[in-house]
Amino acid sequence: MTTIKRQDIRNIYCVGRNYRLHAAELGNAVPEAPMIFTKPTHALVPWQGEVALPGTFGSVHYEAELVLFVSEPYRPDRPLDEQISHFTVGLDFTLRDVQDKIKAKGYPWLEAKGFRNSAAVGNWLPYPGIDELAKRDFTLRLNGREVQRGNMKDMVFSIGELAEFVNERFGLGAGDLLYTGTPAGVGALQSGDRLVLEWDGNEVGNGVAILR
Repeated sequence: MTTIKRQDIRNIYCVGRNYRLHAAELGNAVPEAPMIFTKPTHALVPWQGEVALPGTFGSVHYEAELVLFVSEPYRPDRPLDEQISHFTVGLDFTLRDVQDKIKAKGYPWLEAKGFRNSAAVGNWLPYPGIDELAKRDFTLRLNGREVQRGNMKDMVFSIGELAEFVNERFGLGAGDLLYTGTPAGVGALQSGDRLVLEWDGNEVGNGVAILR
């Protein structure tokens, strides 16, 4: 296990609706281009032990995702596999009721997506390359029951397409995180729920959500 410290992280990029079944379960259309949003670094938290989440703004939804750590400034003329050093499974927590209200008004998503501890990460693993990632699934267990299972092969936009899109519009460099989207199965949390993140059947994160 490799430790990547908070001070190593620069930007946190996330993509919405990157799995068709997840878009469908929320009644959303699949986008024609990557739907990118960001989270502040204050949102970052290791998914271990008890983690406080806001419980007074309506439902808090879990969204398990494959997360990549970019290790050097992105260059489109070089293989992407050489520019990512680590990966993990993470959680993009969402204040769903808040999101529904601000979406209806056409407002930015930050209030629903960028609150403290909304960007959880499991233990970092050495990045094996895109082809190897595609051979294995990531899963999320809620109180012992599997609720999400995903594989990068099912993404609407590939990792390469996401990296190129983000770099062209915002810049992508060393220390940036890329949350690559969540598969179907998201749902609301109750205080005390235990969420276990797994990669290829092996635990990489184990925490308890405490809603306050």
